[in-house]
Amino acid sequence: MVTCYVRYIIDPTKLAEFEVYAKMWIPLVKQFGGSHNGYFLPSEGANNVALALFTFESLAAYEVYRRQSLACSDCQKAIDYAEQTQCIISYERSFFRPALA
Repeated sequence: MVTCYVRYIIDPTKLAEFEVYAKMWIPLVKQFGGSHNGYFLPSEGANNVALALFTFESLAAYEVYRRQSLACSDCQKAIDYAEQTQCIISYERSFFRPALA
């Protein structure tokens, strides 16, 4: 199992637009076999940082999702929306594995 952690720097004046973008991706990750753990929007503290967490059974399964998502029109709509609204300034992606008992 691998969990992808995405840390976004967002335009705080476009939080509503970012939330629309986030809600576009949740069903798409599920469509490609992942489990979405949610987007986390600024509340207290920094007003320009948002997070996303989603899990795939393996890094290989994540890579399949990445390749297939490039050909998905709904995925492209989400990407285009973020570009048009300019709600995302930058993002970084990291991968984690759980340490379970």
